[in-house]
Amino acid sequence: MALTAPRETQALLLDLQAFDTHLQQLAYREKTLPERDTLEAVTGEAEAVRTTLVDARGELDDSRTELGRVESDVDLVEKRIARDTDRLQSSSSVKDIQGLEHEVASLRTRLSDLEEIQLAVMERVEVLELTVQAAEAQHRDHAERLAAAQALHDAALSALHAERAEVLSQRETLSASIPADLLALYEKQRERYGVGASHLRARVSSASGVELTGSDLEAVRTAAPDAVLLCPDSNAILVRTGESGL
Repeated sequence: MALTAPRETQALLLDLQAFDTHLQQLAYREKTLPERDTLEAVTGEAEAVRTTLVDARGELDDSRTELGRVESDVDLVEKRIARDTDRLQSSSSVKDIQGLEHEVASLRTRLSDLEEIQLAVMERVEVLELTVQAAEAQHRDHAERLAAAQALHDAALSALHAERAEVLSQRETLSASIPADLLALYEKQRERYGVGASHLRARVSSASGVELTGSDLEAVRTAAPDAVLLCPDSNAILVRTGESGL
């Protein structure tokens, strides 16, 4: 037996389809959230920012360790010079004095070399300390940008979910007012073809965008007012109203 329903009842399907179209749009918006792109972009920077900071701190630690070794060597040489100088002042042996003078001269040369190395390492440490400070500032800035991007993403997503919940609630209320058999057909066609109801306006099916002509248009014209018809192009329920142009 052919399905029938009053025209005003069939017209409710257009509102139902509007809700479903809205839900599809919300799903697409959720998948293409610009806030998600921003969040992913900022998140993608995290490893590079972290690596920069870790590497800078590692280089600074290595240079500080090197500076400590050089300073220890400088201290050791200075003590040996002081010891030999004391021995020179108290020695009366010409041979010992000559040996000590030679050793002190060698130690002073060594000390001069070490002090040059020490200065170079100290300068490197100063540069690396600035590098670490810059890397730490970059890390803090990234953390702030990441938190801000996450907050914007969460807010946008929450707004979409709230809107979706409202549309679903309205859809559920509307669905309850539509006869079960008509609703079942609508859901079946929507699941199969993507659109459940199509408005015939000025002889054009809104679902397909195609104007009904010839035998299709004649079949619609001669159909009973309460007959439930399907669009010949989209297979959605074809809803006739005063705007159909029949």
